[in-house]
Amino acid sequence: MSDALQHECGIALLRLKKPLSFYKEKYGTAFYPIQKMYLLLEKQHNRGQDGAGLASIKLDMEPGQRYISRVRSNKSQPIQDIFAQINERINSMLEENPAYQNDVELQKREIPYLGEVFLGHVRYGTFGKNSIENVHPFIRQNNWVHRNLIVAGNFNLTNSKELFEDLVRLGQHPKEMSDTVTVMEKIGHFLDDEIDDLYYQIKGEGFSKKAASPLIGERLNLARILKRASKNWDGGFAMAGMIGHGDAFVLRDPAGIRPAFYYENDEIVVVASERPVIQTALNVPFDDIQELKPGQAMIIRKDASVHFEQILEPLPLKACSFERIYFSRGNDAEIYQERKDLGKLIFPEILKLIDNDTDNSVFSYIPNTSETSFFGMVEGAQDYLNQRKIADILANKESLSEEKLQEILAVKLRTEKIAIKDAKLRTFITDDSSRDDLVAHVYDVTYGVIKPTDNLVIIDDSIVRGTTLKKSIIRMLDRLNPKRIVVVSAAPQVRYPDCYGIDMAKLEGLIAFQAAIELLKERNMYHVVEEVYKKSKAQETLKDEDVINYVKEIYAPFTDEEISAKIATMVTEENIKSEIRIVFQSIENLHVACPNNLGDWYFTGEYPTKGGNRVVNRAFINFFEGRDEKPY
Repeated sequence: MSDALQHECGIALLRLKKPLSFYKEKYGTAFYPIQKMYLLLEKQHNRGQDGAGLASIKLDMEPGQRYISRVRSNKSQPIQDIFAQINERINSMLEENPAYQNDVELQKREIPYLGEVFLGHVRYGTFGKNSIENVHPFIRQNNWVHRNLIVAGNFNLTNSKELFEDLVRLGQHPKEMSDTVTVMEKIGHFLDDEIDDLYYQIKGEGFSKKAASPLIGERLNLARILKRASKNWDGGFAMAGMIGHGDAFVLRDPAGIRPAFYYENDEIVVVASERPVIQTALNVPFDDIQELKPGQAMIIRKDASVHFEQILEPLPLKACSFERIYFSRGNDAEIYQERKDLGKLIFPEILKLIDNDTDNSVFSYIPNTSETSFFGMVEGAQDYLNQRKIADILANKESLSEEKLQEILAVKLRTEKIAIKDAKLRTFITDDSSRDDLVAHVYDVTYGVIKPTDNLVIIDDSIVRGTTLKKSIIRMLDRLNPKRIVVVSAAPQVRYPDCYGIDMAKLEGLIAFQAAIELLKERNMYHVVEEVYKKSKAQETLKDEDVINYVKEIYAPFTDEEISAKIATMVTEENIKSEIRIVFQSIENLHVACPNNLGDWYFTGEYPTKGGNRVVNRAFINFFEGRDEKPY
């Protein structure tokens, strides 16, 4: 994706099923789980590079012994930083205490971070919030072991303000209004309720206060706590947590918007945001890794038993399609094929824009993440060439000479690596024109392979804001002097804000929205904008389920092709010599390529939760009134 987007977080939960001595004997070290957590987080660094954190719990520790450890970082390489801190602490303790070297019990008791339950997180910060206090996991601490709660998640809620107000009505005083704190306090409130009820129940059975503690852990109903806490959550989430005595959970949103995969054997339980992460870290087959179902919680009890509970009633499955297009690592077998299909399915539209002239066209990609879609586009082009060759041979079969046959068979597709992102240049000059000139040189180009008679076809994962396209990519490609530059988006036009985790919250930042507004102005139809504003404003006091997405009316007067053509003119500056054309994937082909990830609200405006229309409504009001603020 040429436009920089802050997006998706990643989670990793690991639970050992056997004593640490087992892993020491089998794998040569009791630090086996820490090594695996490093892999589980590092293999998800694509999901977050603004912060990382790790928390661990030691089971069955005596009072007075530390049993919870946490480390977080918001440095430039946060995953490496937290594990450097962990390794430094462990190594120094082993050097200072030779008795620890081979005594697993001593290691567990004395060395921090070494335990049986682990929760890790990588994150992207949004809206400027990237202080260390915003880095997961979050901890709600208490002297009662069961009341300690550790939470991390890949999520965004549309109604966090309302949930915050609920906590205030309950008498709480949350320290901030962040989604994560609100969620943690919501779970914590019902965790406290559950423990209070159990305590008085067990005390009534004649047990002492001390004897009640382990019984509370045995009887704690985590499913009931999650049902009560998540009752009014609206959004996309894969929420993970640990309770101080050793229970753990992962809960997925009822529309399956955010992903969560798990693997279990007789040694370990592991959950991560992506399947190939588990495949790589644990060297297990594709088919052994399962996906947590929408609205379902995986609950891992202190005794290491695993249970699945339906916490929220499932909604129609709307798993995020951007996960497949761009966010997830492409080494997942299904995602790799889907990205190839996205490139292949759009090729017929490319043909139209190059007037079927593949002989005078060069095909490439930008940035590197779109390489897989490029392979699919090339497959589509090769199929077309093969069909053309067969047609030429059949048309000349009566008089086909060896020379003519060689001429037909010699036709090849021209593919080149045109753009290379060499470095992220610092825009240290404040003058706009000077800064724009620097941005235009973020990519280097390959000279000498493009002729003035050529079409240059470049495929990208998606085009969201169009800023990089205008300020860098088109300027750079135009230096090669092609006749025509065709920019291909493997994704459809992004028309609506996302409210479930991707940093696409503001309508005015979307190039497709800007293009539609410009078309309305050009055709003397700006009254549509004013009408949509009045309709949106009138909905501010309605319940979420009654709000309608009237922003669709902004796009209704125009075809996809008209908006694409307008985008092409908007990203073309006056000094560009080449003809610029842009083509986007169709919604229909997106669903063909990604049949199990039908979440397409940013393309279609069809939000999977009732809070989605509320967000797009607020986003449009903010746009019309000129307010630069988050719509959720």
